Amino acid sequence: MIYLDNAATTKPCGEAKKAVIQGLECFGNPSSLHRAGLEAELLVSHARAVIAEALGASEEEIYFTSGATESNNTAVFGAYKAHGKRRKRIVTTSVEHPAVKNPVDELEKQGCEVVRISPDENGEINSRDIFAAVNEDTFLVSCMLVNNETGYVLPVEKAFSMIKKKYPDVLTHCDCVQGFMKLPVKAKKLCADMISLSGHKVCGPKGIGALYVKKGVHVPPFMLGGGQEKGFRSGTESVPLICGFGAAVEKLSPLVSENYERVSGLQRYLIEKCTENGGISVNSRGGSPYVTSIAVKGLKSEVLLHYLEKREIYVSSGSACSKGKKSSVLKEFNYPTENLDSTLRISFSFESSREDVDGLMEGISAAQQALCRIR
Repeated sequence: MIYLDNAATTKPCGEAKKAVIQGLECFGNPSSLHRAGLEAELLVSHARAVIAEALGASEEEIYFTSGATESNNTAVFGAYKAHGKRRKRIVTTSVEHPAVKNPVDELEKQGCEVVRISPDENGEINSRDIFAAVNEDTFLVSCMLVNNETGYVLPVEKAFSMIKKKYPDVLTHCDCVQGFMKLPVKAKKLCADMISLSGHKVCGPKGIGALYVKKGVHVPPFMLGGGQEKGFRSGTESVPLICGFGAAVEKLSPLVSENYERVSGLQRYLIEKCTENGGISVNSRGGSPYVTSIAVKGLKSEVLLHYLEKREIYVSSGSACSKGKKSSVLKEFNYPTENLDSTLRISFSFESSREDVDGLMEGISAAQQALCRIR
């Protein structure tokens, strides 16, 4: 099997699997006051400390959630609950993941003013455009760090820095799902009040995520109940999943720079092979090496996906959440119209290899010969 759909989900690493089992065996409720509960709480605390250190944050700033979708919803709706009665403007981009886009759309229906910054004619989002959209009526700016369909890295650090200098009370939120453990990400440098993370995008288990909330930032609880996570996110903590998330971060955190260089080499190799083919164009214009968008001339994405699947080669046509629907994000990035129906997203993990790229290119070449005539 050749798996190159790591932006959708990653294979859990061995350390994460072992940690999940450890969390299952330590079955006490972390809120219980007896020894079994304390042992479970210690495992949760260790994972929290690992993730906090990787993000350059303190443990008290990390809250566990069911995943990045919950983290994003908590950030967006929480900011509205905290400040939306006095201020009504939200600034975001037109290329956000649905986990941010849809909550923002919902608040727009409820009367908020939403300013969506789009890429320019060169497919670039300018930090000054984000900054210029902020005014005294703004309560939230939410921008992803790495676009999940193209790998484009947004100028979050620069934009948020400018915003905080002039509008220190405006909340800044970053969906960091495709950046964490792939790019150097530190909360303080990012100038973000809130950061959303996901376990299964970093070789951990599904069903677990985290939200960083900067100390001193007030966001009302999104989940009410027994008061877990210091009252911010009630519900008994999933010890096994938290352990798996922490173990994956503990493994990858020291290797971020090393893995980035290796994957950058893989992306260059992929682009080189695409250029040699002649019937493939590369949509991505730099950015994260972990995600590359390409278009295969004369073949629709869905047809090519199924052809490759039969050869046990797994890629995607865009966001896994879209389930085959046409991407509005690719249009926003001004990709050629003829490429929109022929786009594949190739996304690497730290385990991906040149052999994977060779296998992919052999599969695409076979599809070109079998399904269309382009030469």
